[in-house]
Amino acid sequence: MATIRKKGDYQWHVQIRRKGFPCQTKTFMYREDAEKWARATEREMDAGTFTSTSDSERTTLRDLIADFKAEFAPQHYRIRTDEKEAWRYQLARLDEALGDYSLSALDQKLIASYRDKRLKGSDDRPAVGESTVRKELYMLSKVLGFAQNEKGIVLPRGNPIKKIRKPSDGKGRDRRLSAEEWKTLEKECRASRNPWLWPAVQLAVETAMRQGELLSLTWRQIDKKRQLAMLTDSEKIKNEEPRAVPLSSMAIAVLNALPSSLSGAVLPVQRMTLYHAFSYACSRAGIKDYTFHDLRHEALSRLAERGDFSLLELATVSGHKTLQMLKRYTHFRVEDLAKKLG
Repeated sequence: MATIRKKGDYQWHVQIRRKGFPCQTKTFMYREDAEKWARATEREMDAGTFTSTSDSERTTLRDLIADFKAEFAPQHYRIRTDEKEAWRYQLARLDEALGDYSLSALDQKLIASYRDKRLKGSDDRPAVGESTVRKELYMLSKVLGFAQNEKGIVLPRGNPIKKIRKPSDGKGRDRRLSAEEWKTLEKECRASRNPWLWPAVQLAVETAMRQGELLSLTWRQIDKKRQLAMLTDSEKIKNEEPRAVPLSSMAIAVLNALPSSLSGAVLPVQRMTLYHAFSYACSRAGIKDYTFHDLRHEALSRLAERGDFSLLELATVSGHKTLQMLKRYTHFRVEDLAKKLG
């Protein structure tokens, strides 16, 4: 039986105690609303369909994000200290815009409004791309899933992310340099004051390793006799799965020309230092819209164009988990295909 009592001048407090169910309480401005809620809740209890939403009503998204960072993130994300982590940035944007809302208030309309504001921009934040917003929405879905599956919090509207339109994922980059651009880039990289720049570019193209993997590589991981680089530190590998990377004859030649550093690193240079050195070299060479990560794309595209590597062999070199992801990096030059056609 529900107990309704007046609480102050403008509040009515409802309490429902029933054997087999947790105590339910809620406060309303009008007695009529309090009675309606009490009757509806008791009917659900009688029918055996009642689920408590009190946790979702008193838990804000900010509270949930804090728990997610403390309990979920350390087990599922690598914690880096030298660079900004994408998942932290995504959570910060969600907290900034939606952190004050209770979980029960998160509905499709609110999330759709967040999506549109991020795409159009606002006084506080400039507009961002569809891929960025898509990733933020999937992060919010993951956080809400954490609430449901691990915190036992019932979301009265379910997960609203599943009910709204998501921005497109965007097209994979296919920027590749012409032969003339490569000559100019090599000249500027060799002329750089950073002696590690050109060796880093060469190794990136010869091994298809990611920038982080290259910069974490030590001489102890290099087996020149077997022509292998052993990536064993799961904290420094994107998909966290150790693998062996085959080294071409050119890669071995580049390694042989490098001096040994006191730190034991093959390329003893910081990520941002390499980033700026590469950007300046591209700028001096007159090359636009080209990043260090595009060298990995170039490496895999060159291997694919050879025609003697299967997709599975390319995946072994690149470390991709799925062949679908690998396809984004294997764009063929149309003119080369035309030559093969005759």
